[in-house]
Amino acid sequence: MSKVVLDVSMSLDGFTAGPNVRAEEPMGDGGERLHEWMAGEGPDARAFEKVNAMVGATVIGRRTFDLGLRPWGGTPWPGVPAFVVTHRTREDLLGDNGGTFAFDGLEAAVRRAKDAAGDKDVLVMGADVAGQLLGVGLLDEVHLHLAPVVLGQGTGLFAGRLGELLPQGEPVAGIATHLRFRVRPAG
Repeated sequence: MSKVVLDVSMSLDGFTAGPNVRAEEPMGDGGERLHEWMAGEGPDARAFEKVNAMVGATVIGRRTFDLGLRPWGGTPWPGVPAFVVTHRTREDLLGDNGGTFAFDGLEAAVRRAKDAAGDKDVLVMGADVAGQLLGVGLLDEVHLHLAPVVLGQGTGLFAGRLGELLPQGEPVAGIATHLRFRVRPAG
């Protein structure tokens, strides 16, 4: 059974994007530095390979979709279906790389993504949608890549929503520190 996993890079001061997120800078000012570990070797390369191997579908926030479509050129992983959480539904969109974007509400997007993922996992993209999933108990795991960057301001993770994360395994250090957590269900 597939899990719903937030796999996100974060600055030391808790931001998943820099300030001034806009079409010209989809990760905000300085935010691309959060992903420098992905070009690393050793532990960083292995962490990035694990992310790529686990993804069977994605759930993406509407703003992340709007900002990411141009730089991605299609779905974030070629050929992997993406489900965009939105109140503004539209016809499915075929990306330039063979992946399909479908548009739906939160719970329907997760259900459809889990069906599409098969024996792989559903990867969550977007801090707001991750917070929504945490709030309604639909987030199973958090994989956090703590980058050695201080942004000072930007997009915070989980937007004030509460939850409990239980550490899984040992931290792995490379350029970033890679941490894994299981989300403890509420109640």
